[in-house]
Amino acid sequence: MERDTITNGQLSRDAFGRLQLARGHAVVTGLTPVRNFPITAPQEGISLVDAEGKEHLWVERLDDLSADMRSVIEEELASREFIPEILRIRSVSSFATPSQWQVSTDRGETMLLLKAEEDIRRLSATTLLIADGHGIQFLLRNLSALDKGSRKLLDHFL
Repeated sequence: MERDTITNGQLSRDAFGRLQLARGHAVVTGLTPVRNFPITAPQEGISLVDAEGKEHLWVERLDDLSADMRSVIEEELASREFIPEILRIRSVSSFATPSQWQVSTDRGETMLLLKAEEDIRRLSATTLLIADGHGIQFLLRNLSALDKGSRKLLDHFL
């Protein structure tokens, strides 16, 4: 299978700040860059995938891109590099959005602001990525590992 590389097209952000790829008349929105080898080769092998995990673009090397395109991908990657993992949802201020969530993470207790239900993205059947209103991404690695109370609170938003 040959990968689709950035030989044509333009990366930008939509009105909501989500990464999008435009090629001709086709536009794919909500893309997420994923480093394939974040430790050993962070500037090489980057996939741009949609919410379902389908790859829409393969970047062999960031240095091969134009400065503008490289900047967009690097900004998106930088916003994803700090990803606290949610271990427990202690409370939510409201079951309507926006709402404030009190959570326990692998980095301590904190509060996140959920602006819209669309800010909860399913990465797999058991994994979620939650975008905080302040730009922080929170990882919920395993839904089945959540305690009953946390799961009950989360179910209102899924």
